[in-house]
Amino acid sequence: MTTRITNRRGYLIALVVALLAALAVLALTLGGGPGPSDAQPPPARPVAVSPAPASEAQDAVAALPKSEPVSIDIPKIGAHSSLVPLGLNPDNTVQVPPVTTPLQAGWYTYAPTPGEVGPAVVLGHVDGNHQKGIFFRLKELAAGDRVTVARKDGSTALFEVTKVHQVPKKDFEAEGVYDDTADPELRLITCGGVFDRSAHNYVDNIVVYAHLVQG
Repeated sequence: MTTRITNRRGYLIALVVALLAALAVLALTLGGGPGPSDAQPPPARPVAVSPAPASEAQDAVAALPKSEPVSIDIPKIGAHSSLVPLGLNPDNTVQVPPVTTPLQAGWYTYAPTPGEVGPAVVLGHVDGNHQKGIFFRLKELAAGDRVTVARKDGSTALFEVTKVHQVPKKDFEAEGVYDDTADPELRLITCGGVFDRSAHNYVDNIVVYAHLVQG
């Protein structure tokens, strides 16, 4: 089943426009089989972000510079994995880690790196190859749980979960997973819900939202 999502990162508009000139539309597919769902966004548009109140701005954690993530650790659910870069396939869909290695997670390279301003994105399978996947227990996370991402520059970005949503794939675009944010945030995405045997995929996505609390 295909799910549409919208990527509206303001500072990537120039890149998206250049890609659209060659590809006609930039497609984002979050998987196939028992991993993240298919996804294909419309062209990006700038998103106005209202400034945070003064009290919130004082509590905000400074964003980190760009640096590729190398691993992710989620103690509550016993999830630890190196992170492989996920770009675009020849058919303009987003690559996912091989379903034959379901314990491997990956990060989407056209989103911010974890710790930068905006929504960084990490994808993982719920299961695959008759095994539990790296994000098999992702739905167990709750507000306040911690996620750490080690970065290539030697720093570690610490995120705190703010919410967990189970979203029908047909409604994924409206969820706003890829919308611009004023602060550094993280999205963890996998499949969930009922497994549709006729489609060979799950009918929902599990989306974990988190914000940077230490970098």
